[in-house]
Amino acid sequence: MDINNQLEKKNYVIDYLPPFKRGNITAELELFWEENPVFHQLVHQNTELEAIRKWVYNYLAEYEKKTLQTHYYVDMLDRNIARKCVHVLKNTFSKRSEDLTGFSVLETLVKLAHHNEVNVSLGFIRELRQLFLGMKGNTGLSNKVTVLKDAAKPEFPTSESVNLKTLDKVAEEIKSRMVQYRSGLEDDIINIRKQNVKRIINYFGADSEKWNDWYWQSRHTIRDARTLGDIIDLTPRERLAIEKAWAGKLPFGITPYYASLMDKSPDRVRDHAVRAQVIPPQDYVENVLKSKEMGLDMDFMGEKETSPVELVTRRYPGIAILKPFNTCAQICVYCQRNWEIDDCLSDAAAPDHKLERALDWFRQNSAIEEVLVTGGDPGIMSDTILSKLLSQLAEIKHIRRIRIGTRVPVVLPMRITEQFADLLARFIEPGKRELSLMTHFEHPYEVTPESLKAIQTLRDRGIPVYNQTVFTIENSRRFEMTALRRNLRKIGVDPYYTFNTKGKDETKAYRVPIARLIQEQTEEARLSPGLDRTDEAVFNIPRLGKSYLRAGQDHDVIMIMPNGSRIYEFYPWDQAFADTKPYLYEDVPVLDFLLEMSNRGDNPQDYKSIWYHF
Repeated sequence: MDINNQLEKKNYVIDYLPPFKRGNITAELELFWEENPVFHQLVHQNTELEAIRKWVYNYLAEYEKKTLQTHYYVDMLDRNIARKCVHVLKNTFSKRSEDLTGFSVLETLVKLAHHNEVNVSLGFIRELRQLFLGMKGNTGLSNKVTVLKDAAKPEFPTSESVNLKTLDKVAEEIKSRMVQYRSGLEDDIINIRKQNVKRIINYFGADSEKWNDWYWQSRHTIRDARTLGDIIDLTPRERLAIEKAWAGKLPFGITPYYASLMDKSPDRVRDHAVRAQVIPPQDYVENVLKSKEMGLDMDFMGEKETSPVELVTRRYPGIAILKPFNTCAQICVYCQRNWEIDDCLSDAAAPDHKLERALDWFRQNSAIEEVLVTGGDPGIMSDTILSKLLSQLAEIKHIRRIRIGTRVPVVLPMRITEQFADLLARFIEPGKRELSLMTHFEHPYEVTPESLKAIQTLRDRGIPVYNQTVFTIENSRRFEMTALRRNLRKIGVDPYYTFNTKGKDETKAYRVPIARLIQEQTEEARLSPGLDRTDEAVFNIPRLGKSYLRAGQDHDVIMIMPNGSRIYEFYPWDQAFADTKPYLYEDVPVLDFLLEMSNRGDNPQDYKSIWYHF
């Protein structure tokens, strides 16, 4: 079929339509066909799939050629989006993608064009609609006319045309966005926290001296709904989830200090990220208990498969993980290892013989120059035991860097005593060995005067502190991460990694689309000064390790599933020298994310470019 002269000429500049405003699936499909009459004709005139596939590829190729012409896409943004959309559509319509995923978008569209009953969601149609709009330069993201066949050669801006007032306007908008994300360093929040501390101290019959003793904090970890409910107001769903977790022997624990960061009201307006860290959603509890009852392997990251010896995990050439202590000061709901933990602050130190065997492995493997001591949380090991462990690691000549992975600056900052900081500093030898601390702040509301003091105690001794954030539904609003990074820099913490939420079914309520994280990095993080945005966005591939999301060569969208989710194919970082297979990942549907943002009071219009981040 000759389609060279049949491509749609109509200039559809479609305003972004919030998903909850656009009717039903039938109305959305009719709009899709209306916007793409030639494509509709291609999939309607025949039922022989391979013939249709050939025609469709010719159709896509014509648009791909137009991205090389100066007069078709006037705006540079539209041209770049068009190229990406063509690439994704070619992947989506390929036979290879169908074989890998077991689903065919092309076959589904043929059935829909012939009015056959097909079970697809609004998200499925919306994804395809946005891809086709992007391919044609009709995203509505640019203020310019994006499809103008006979336009004159575009003019390119000169340095004199840069509008400094625009930069001021953008800077002011960023500030106005970030101000809604309250920080624990703000005076009114500090006063509220003081009242919270007073209330909790009275509840436990303690005093300020005991409050600032990390041993006292550990002994009074909150482990049940009754105690937590006496301190803060719980919703019925929160209380039921905690009770189910307790009854099912799922680890649950909150330090009194971290509980003081929660607002007494259960509305989650300001403390949403704090509560979500440790109060599990009901569906999470039910899913984990179901998985345990069925005897399913919950080692989602495949650490057992990358463990050369017990207590050690290795995925990279020069670094390995050592896990000497398998519990934490409190339990984070979405932690990748919480399935291994029996209880919060349980007696979970590794037996001496296992630890010695792990240390022998490090001694015998000179390729390992760096060790990440994590767990669990080694920060709550006693000074004596931690000092002994670090001494043994320091004796290994080929180890030039020791990292301590701990969340105590966030959940138990009084643990960072002068003695603890002195202990760590002893193992720094400039020019020979460095030691750093890796922590995990999630939200500006966690950044407090107490955590500031803890961080400065470390930095005063030359110990750098880096942050690894998990990007969840709780910190994914526009400029929410920007606010976190700026507050971290205020207290002396360097942003290091932003992890895409793990794809575990149990933590589905926390997950956001990869597209949102790439959008955040591209449209928000990059507007900050360089020292504020030193973190790297990564997707942690089970058994293989980190894939840098901004390095587009490491992943591809290869399919849109009936529920609107994207299937990503991740190419292992070690593909150049190892025989490793790609990893397929089914993401959260973009439409689902936008609906959740709407439910939380955000305007989906603010996220409208999310469809064009892959």
